Amino acid sequence: MASIRKSVLLFLTFLTVIIIPATPQPCNSYKFPNNFNYAACEDLPVLESSLHWKYHPSSGAVDVAFNKANVKGSSWVAWAINPTSKGMLGSQAFVAVYKQDGSIKAYTSPITSYATMLQEGNLTFPVYGVSASYTNGHVIIFASFQLPGNTTLVNHAWQEGLVSDDGTLRPHSFSRANLQSFGTLDFLSGKVSETGGNSDSRITLRNVHGVLNTISWGVLMPIGVILARYLKAFDGLGPTWFQLHRACQSLAFLMGIAGFGTGLYIGNHYGIHNAPHRCVGITLLCLAITQVCLAVFLRPKKDHKYRMFWNIFHYIVGYSIIALAVWNVFKGFDILNAQNIWKKTYVGSIISLAIIAVVLEVITWIWVCKKKRVKEPENHVEIVIG
Repeated sequence: MASIRKSVLLFLTFLTVIIIPATPQPCNSYKFPNNFNYAACEDLPVLESSLHWKYHPSSGAVDVAFNKANVKGSSWVAWAINPTSKGMLGSQAFVAVYKQDGSIKAYTSPITSYATMLQEGNLTFPVYGVSASYTNGHVIIFASFQLPGNTTLVNHAWQEGLVSDDGTLRPHSFSRANLQSFGTLDFLSGKVSETGGNSDSRITLRNVHGVLNTISWGVLMPIGVILARYLKAFDGLGPTWFQLHRACQSLAFLMGIAGFGTGLYIGNHYGIHNAPHRCVGITLLCLAITQVCLAVFLRPKKDHKYRMFWNIFHYIVGYSIIALAVWNVFKGFDILNAQNIWKKTYVGSIISLAIIAVVLEVITWIWVCKKKRVKEPENHVEIVIG
């Protein structure tokens, strides 16, 4: 009987370990390898991080230890203060780069551009020492520096990211936690506050940007092409196919411009950049503007000798837009760390459109072949498939 109770107890303990997630220990219980005791600490709200510090009122200097838990694989972590504003530009960062081989490097990096790669450089205030250590999944940045401007209240931010095999620091994720990793800190009073309203606006803009571009470039544009390609083969519809095609593409174009505008705003105001995604987005907008100008101002009549070349160019640009748009939508999902439900929903939409296109392709060719058989041999049947 005792053995049964013992087995049940072990089983329940095992379930508890699996079901209840492990939480980082409070900052005031963490023991540093150098046995140094800091006067104050704060568990930061995101990214499993904590900040420890000791302020020296007589000199205005401060000793800081930034502790990032659960670091796995080659990664970089950074903690920064911004003496001039709450944004990314102007931040003065302390960076630690940990590699899989066990090596770790600490240095300072002034952030002067949104395209920063966290290059090593001097900060705008005196730094008396910076080092880093890795212990049991914790990367800790130790720093001693002079507080700028004779003030104890600073804006601070912290981040994490991965390191490529060639040693290049990859951009941090744009997940909700990464967009909320900033706030204000008073080294004298110990008061730490979050700037949640600003991060919420960034997250809202990020979501609006994603929804607008996914629906416009990734869904409406392919639908517009399907309408033009298959409905025009049915004589009874008359100009209806063209009106539907124009309405669908116009709506997609306007929504795409709005999505592009939100992307520019996010990049300029919050420093969120991804070069491939941005370049493809700019290319898409340029191609779409070219399509609009050609369709509205430079479209020759059907019997014009250059109409065939216009059609070829129009088709090539149209299908290029669709291919680039689908790629950029998936790239956006990766950048934003979108939940799988959103990716699966979009994949389902694309597969559904592809199936519809295949079915309509078969129906169209059956319809065209049937028209050929019923018409007199001398009649010329012109088949235009967009």
